[in-house]
Amino acid sequence: MRWNTQQLDQPLFPDQVPASLSPGQANPAPLLPLAGLVKSVQTPEFAGITFHEVLSKSALNKVPATSTMPFEWTVNPYRGCSHACVYCFARKSHTYLDFDPGVDFDSQVVVKVNVAQVLRTEVMKASWQRPHVALGTNTDPYQRAEGRYKLMPGIISALADSGTPFSILTKGTLLARDIPLLKEAAQRVSVGMGISLALLDDDLAAAIEPGTPSPKARLALIGKLRDAGLPCGVMAMPILPWLSDSQESLDSLFAALARAGATGVSAGALYLRPGTREWFMQWLAREHPALVGRYQRLYGAGAYASKEYRQWLAAQIHEAKVRNGFAGTDGFIHDPRQEEANYPNGSLPQNSAGHPQAAATWGRGDKKAGAAVRTPASPATEGTLF
Repeated sequence: MRWNTQQLDQPLFPDQVPASLSPGQANPAPLLPLAGLVKSVQTPEFAGITFHEVLSKSALNKVPATSTMPFEWTVNPYRGCSHACVYCFARKSHTYLDFDPGVDFDSQVVVKVNVAQVLRTEVMKASWQRPHVALGTNTDPYQRAEGRYKLMPGIISALADSGTPFSILTKGTLLARDIPLLKEAAQRVSVGMGISLALLDDDLAAAIEPGTPSPKARLALIGKLRDAGLPCGVMAMPILPWLSDSQESLDSLFAALARAGATGVSAGALYLRPGTREWFMQWLAREHPALVGRYQRLYGAGAYASKEYRQWLAAQIHEAKVRNGFAGTDGFIHDPRQEEANYPNGSLPQNSAGHPQAAATWGRGDKKAGAAVRTPASPATEGTLF
């Protein structure tokens, strides 16, 4: 049941707009609550966003055994994301909460207000084996809501205090607030840091990821992490066909990442899974109508660009990485399911030998922090996509 069907001003038919809303406006807070709902909040400083504060029974999420991800556990303090990235692959997950993957994903944010306390209880159990825990795998833990709720310091402390290695992937420059805490944590457990940055064009960024910090601000964040002695890999995804895949665009991006001190880069093409595909194609028709036919031919009815395009893009990326000091593996992974599992050097915790460790082998005693030397990745870098 859709929560908003319990509201008094709802229309008789689902394709009608409630009398209190204009077309395209997000639905207000639902009256039929989420499990554990404490309250729904709207504040002037977060105009257009509703926060649904819930009490969660668990914090750790087990990654399915069939997944290719290089970790077994995740923590997601938020569901939905005000970064509003048009291409976000996690949009469909909002439908599991009976929200839509478009406007609602951007504006209806579920906040697990007790997540740090619940996590601490879970990771302090004698049965917890301290495997790698990943944050930022679904929605961004440093989206704007984090400035209000301040959940991440408690999460970081719980993981470090329990001896659990962890990684964070984010676009949010609010991460800088927690650098002192992350430095302290890295003295006790292995910490991987990843920044998501796939384009430098300010106008394109403002159009396609309107709620995120600017590319310039994220480059500065990479520098702050490296100056603090923390590793920082970069996820240069998604590369957008005909919008950010030119040699000039890729060279500019990788050169800027090298100057900022990134320890490694993974890059790959736009992924259009159901829920994301519909929202992205609406945006494309509005912003770049001449490209709609090209994208339809390139992606067909699937979520992935054609094999031929991905092979071409792989070659472009490899050459740009070599030119800018990020030479990694030479092979292109043609199985799209494997592409998702490639994380750049520095973005995952390390084992005692200083290498990213496979999810199944994480155990007690992995204490080594990430590399502290501020240099681009060497040809021996592991974990890069191409």
